Amino acid sequence: MTTGATQPAAAYHLRFRSLSHEEKQFTCPCDASGHVVMDELSELARSNYLFARATVGRVYAPPEITAVLQ
Repeated sequence: MTTGATQPAAAYHLRFRSLSHEEKQFTCPCDASGHVVMDELSELARSNYLFARATVGRVYAPPEITAVLQ
């Protein structure tokens, strides 16, 4: 039996940062490897995700996986 504090579970976001507007970004939930379950996204979020993914290098930087503590 081990004792001690447990760490909170972490969720992950895939973050696309705008190349032209430093403060602008798009994020969506993903797993630790960056896989996005598109069926779990709203229609608007799915559309934004597909746009961000299609415009990497022109509008958005390559995505980063970030951990979000819950």
